[in-house]
Amino acid sequence: MRRLIGVYDADGTVLGELSYFVRARFGAAHCALCDITHGRVRERDDWRRCRDALPVPFETYHRNDQPPGVRAATGGALPVVVAETDDGTIVPLLDGGALAGCGGSPEALVAALDAAMAAAGLATST
Repeated sequence: MRRLIGVYDADGTVLGELSYFVRARFGAAHCALCDITHGRVRERDDWRRCRDALPVPFETYHRNDQPPGVRAATGGALPVVVAETDDGTIVPLLDGGALAGCGGSPEALVAALDAAMAAAGLATST
């Protein structure tokens, strides 16, 4: 496995970020991956520690800037975490329901990733 990729159910533009922030505060928008990785305004310290301890890079994108291969492999369903293998294959690991099941916990996300990677027979290349 080359890397993990998480895609938020939000746009990465300034207007998109602002729109999500406002709509989320009023209950009109929700992204379970955002709940895990970000606080109200910025990336969470506990998420950074968990991410940095992973055996492969974990990169994040927004729905409007996600790699085309990820969009194709997931059918555009968001939020999502996928693995990219050494040969470029995209393997879906966690969908929105699984991410919501993490309850906003970075540690629970790591545990869910470990289980999903094992179930998919994925090994890290580092």
